[in-house]
Amino acid sequence: MLDMILEVDYRLLFKSTDRLGSAESIYFVEFQLVTATNHSPGQLASGKRSEMGLEKQLAKKKDAIVKDWFERVSRTYAPDTAQFLKSVQDPISNPVGQSLSVGLAGLFDQLLAGPDKETVKTYLDPIVRIRAVQDFTPSQATAFILILKTVIRDHLKKELSDIRTVQSLFAFESKIDSLSLYAFDIYMECREKIYDLKSNVERSKVYKAFKRAGLIVETSEDVPGL
Repeated sequence: MLDMILEVDYRLLFKSTDRLGSAESIYFVEFQLVTATNHSPGQLASGKRSEMGLEKQLAKKKDAIVKDWFERVSRTYAPDTAQFLKSVQDPISNPVGQSLSVGLAGLFDQLLAGPDKETVKTYLDPIVRIRAVQDFTPSQATAFILILKTVIRDHLKKELSDIRTVQSLFAFESKIDSLSLYAFDIYMECREKIYDLKSNVERSKVYKAFKRAGLIVETSEDVPGL
């Protein structure tokens, strides 16, 4: 039904542009959408009211959405690892799965409530830190955030027949995009620390080799890390 409405509205817009100004054309499309969905222009423009409605819908579906999100993120790992993450519930035996499960649920709550940077970091950092030391490219390591977009759309297929819900979803997805960028920042911080550690190890190896060869006279200033 939504596809049909949008098709009719845009067809009318193209027919009207020859005889209507820019402002009139925009209002003409809005009027057609309002007529088709039986809402006033003021209600259609009320993004805050629509967004709250969307958040309530998502909150009701939270358990199913987070479970599906966890399932799909698990698939980004090797098959054996993915199976282990999903099957072993003991947090001691499966700390990675525990961090992922708790982190995704916490991040979803933050998106619903309005993200607080410090709180988001407590959930995001453990997940990204683990993926930063695994065999992922930067885009693969942080793409688990964007998977949430597909999950939400799959769980809101019926609700997305309402144009107001679609508009609210666009606003909600922008928060997911921001979360993805923040995840990338954390990833880069982790990689820089890894490079620093590797560099220190290599310097230490060279220092010890030179020392064994008698090429270095040791002082406190020469010893790495002192």
